[in-house]
Amino acid sequence: MKKFKFTIKGQDFDVDIKEIEGSNAQIEVNGTVYDVEIHAEEKASKTPQLIRKPVVNKPGEGQIKKTAGGVSIKAPLPGTIIKVDVAVGDSINAGDTLLVMEAMKMENNVLAEKPGTVKAIKVNVGDAVLQDDVLIEIG
Repeated sequence: MKKFKFTIKGQDFDVDIKEIEGSNAQIEVNGTVYDVEIHAEEKASKTPQLIRKPVVNKPGEGQIKKTAGGVSIKAPLPGTIIKVDVAVGDSINAGDTLLVMEAMKMENNVLAEKPGTVKAIKVNVGDAVLQDDVLIEIG
């Protein structure tokens, strides 16, 4: 199976592991065969572990903020508007797709979290938006 060469107190030993079954092994040391019992194999982790602090959100971060008379839908991250699926005056339900934006080379649907009526659309197709820019106001 495997061959090793050990030097113990200046004396060389050629060790050949012949067979391993469970915790028993048959080895040959300098031509003499021995049956030995394996107690434990020590393994050093070669993969480093990433240790980082947990992410703590600031109060109110990531929540939809209400405006006077409605809810503002804000951009979840920077991107470009590629499609607007609603018009001013449309009635929407929770979960409806309001618009599609491209961010980080991916198309992301921006969904309505609450039902209501579209009061204002603050962006057009092709507009570049930053995170937390107001996209649509719902009343």
